[in-house]
Amino acid sequence: MTDVKYKRIILKLSGEALAGNQGIGINPPEIKKVAAEIKEVYKLGVEIAIVVGGGNMWRGESGAQMGMERSQADYIGMLATVMNALALQDNLESIGVPTRVQTSIEMRQIAEPYIRRKAIRHLEKGRIVIFAAGTGSPYFSTDTTAALRASEINADVILMAKNGVDGIYSADPQKDEHAVKFDKLTHLDIINKGLNVMDTTASSLSMDNDIPLVVFNMNKSGNIKRVVEGEAIGTTVKGK
Repeated sequence: MTDVKYKRIILKLSGEALAGNQGIGINPPEIKKVAAEIKEVYKLGVEIAIVVGGGNMWRGESGAQMGMERSQADYIGMLATVMNALALQDNLESIGVPTRVQTSIEMRQIAEPYIRRKAIRHLEKGRIVIFAAGTGSPYFSTDTTAALRASEINADVILMAKNGVDGIYSADPQKDEHAVKFDKLTHLDIINKGLNVMDTTASSLSMDNDIPLVVFNMNKSGNIKRVVEGEAIGTTVKGK
């Protein structure tokens, strides 16, 4: 293995990362670009697990606001993450990267059910594992899924890839010109300052299990590899 800072990672991708400028759905050129970026990290010998959101297809919270029963809306969102996971798997395997999709809701005809030991074995054998269908329960986000799976597989870090934002700011930098970027924070800072990075459940879980988080700009080519190799980009969150 090449000299890297993190040997086993959880990469958290938003659904929007697969949509590109079109905002919704899956944009083939965009997902091919994401797959190519992941392959560069895979070639370093890093064990990679991925949690992908479904916001490009559906958001459970939005469905609930429109009057849908919240649990039902969330289950639709979980299925959206499965569609994204299968599309990402197809693109990774088309460029020679062995990949397995594991779902929290059983759908054996298209993916494996999530089994912790099996997921770890896949990683040890050099396969990328994509965790889909969230936690399998409503009311939990894919951020929480990333924190939970990172804890279960003993990941070294959660890499949170953001669209066009190069870290964590005191406010939305696209709306507030006085927003200040943080280079380092603690998980407690995220909770106490109410920073819009991940939900409090995910932050608490990461803090309790001492899992570092790196938030960085996904849109800049090579950034995933730079983070894995230890380059100081984005914002690093760790400790209490």
